[in-house]
Amino acid sequence: MKTVRMTIDPNDSASMSIGRINAERVDATTEVDISRQKAADEAEATLDAAKFARRVRRRLGFSQAEFAVRIDVSLDTIRNWEQGKRCPTGAAKALLKVLDKVPEAALSALH
Repeated sequence: MKTVRMTIDPNDSASMSIGRINAERVDATTEVDISRQKAADEAEATLDAAKFARRVRRRLGFSQAEFAVRIDVSLDTIRNWEQGKRCPTGAAKALLKVLDKVPEAALSALH
């Protein structure tokens, strides 16, 4: 996820509109609009999770099969994560984060 930092100057009225909502647009938003946006957000999150899983595996230098053996999950699971068909959750998600931050420690703990 990308982080954007912004500075708001209370003395500059143009910068005060940053981050403010458009009340008319919010009031005009329907439940269908909200459902559509939720679906789009979910699809984007799935793609982000797929990219993250693939990036972690590649940084470790493993093929999908090697990675599956090392973290003790099926090859199909790895493929589903990387294709965005499934998202790693719970312990698997935590393990990917640890593998991303401290790969040596995580891999040594898995053996």
